[in-house]
Amino acid sequence: MGYQTLLFDVDDTLLDFKAAEDDALKRLFQSEKIDATPSLVSAYKVLNAGLWQDFERGIISRDEILNTRFARVFAEFGKKVDGVLMEARYREFLEDGHELIDGAKPLIETLYQKHDLYIVTNGVSKTQYRRLRDSGMDQYFQGIFVSEDTGYQKPMPEYFEYCFERIPGFALEKSLIIGDSLSSDIRGANLVGLDSCWFNPHGLTNQSANNPTFEINNLSALAAIVEK
Repeated sequence: MGYQTLLFDVDDTLLDFKAAEDDALKRLFQSEKIDATPSLVSAYKVLNAGLWQDFERGIISRDEILNTRFARVFAEFGKKVDGVLMEARYREFLEDGHELIDGAKPLIETLYQKHDLYIVTNGVSKTQYRRLRDSGMDQYFQGIFVSEDTGYQKPMPEYFEYCFERIPGFALEKSLIIGDSLSSDIRGANLVGLDSCWFNPHGLTNQSANNPTFEINNLSALAAIVEK
């Protein structure tokens, strides 16, 4: 038995988004001659996380996030900036970030030999494709589904249905999604009846109503799950 089709999230599941984000913010603020104080960086991350949660709920668009987040956070500190211009520069820096999560490459190299691997990610297509290519991971996946290209996003059932329709021989009962987000990966899986594996390296407590089929703290633990 086991799982044949494996759907992988990207950020903080395969690629270290936090590291990429921190480096991109540092470079952005330096380029703008802005002091990257801990309070400014923290305010940005809180605002950004809230905006992406609204995106997952379908409340706002991806473009609204990207074009307003920097203007909004700097407004909190009494500074006016061109949010669109800052976003474009930040995006250039972020695309350089392709550091892998520990254990990601050996895991994917192993699973690739017996399983059908796909990427399922919210985010910006150009950025995600570049980061996957530069990390050398893109070659192992039969398809990459970025929300920007589909017209939907995780956790919307329409997003998953879009992906399922484009996976040859897809069988729900033989498929598993692996991701770090309870609100997008695991909730999305729950909504469409898909088995899920929550990647929880920091040992967080699940206080949500989203229930993963499996939970792992290290990517190396996934191999045994998919072969069951």
